[in-house]
Amino acid sequence: MNIRRFTLPALSGTAALAIVALSAGAASAHVTVTPNTTAAGSYAVLTFSVGHGCEGSPTTKMAIAMPEEIPNVTPTVNPNWTVTKVTGKLTEPITDEDGNEITDRVAQVVYTAKTPLADGFRDTVELSVQLPETEGETLAFPVVQTCAKGKTAWTETAADGQDAEELEHPAPTVTITEATGEGHHGGAGADDAEDHADEDADHDAKAAKDDDGDGNGLAIGGLVAGIGGLALGGAALARSRKA
Repeated sequence: MNIRRFTLPALSGTAALAIVALSAGAASAHVTVTPNTTAAGSYAVLTFSVGHGCEGSPTTKMAIAMPEEIPNVTPTVNPNWTVTKVTGKLTEPITDEDGNEITDRVAQVVYTAKTPLADGFRDTVELSVQLPETEGETLAFPVVQTCAKGKTAWTETAADGQDAEELEHPAPTVTITEATGEGHHGGAGADDAEDHADEDADHDAKAAKDDDGDGNGLAIGGLVAGIGGLALGGAALARSRKA
């Protein structure tokens, strides 16, 4: 019988791999946010993802707190959830692009599951927002995850000099980057819309040209048919006179 002997270094390596695996699993278990853009002043779609419950209990609700820097938000409808907006007062009134004074804001967006999301299954919800003009600023979106049994508050933010990876229940965050110069109303999307408009105009012009061509063709065909009819009529008249 062969007996395998594990040396201390080998055991240490195995333990280290196990710790890395557990750390990766813990990190991937966080409620996260993924923006489609982080450019200052741009319109962005923020996708919040949840893929687990509360210690095995299914998720029933996600309440997403909005930073004051984003007073307005448009939630995307998800057929698996009902969604409501909770309003609150701004600390200081702001003025919108039309010169109107804004005193209220959307303080929280609450998604409630129509059927509890079982532990180990993933779903996402989306919020459309305009990011502030403050390049380099990090915005936190604290999320309270409520489950059939218990809840988890993903609300921790890193202090100055602290590694966010050390947090047990970190709040989802977005860091604003330099403006792209593509405009505040859709960026590349606006360019795409303009391109489509040009394509539609070209298409309409081509269609009109084709219609003119078809009309000319019909007119020529009618003229030829008329001449042919006159020729046949003349031949018939000549035969009748001979008869």
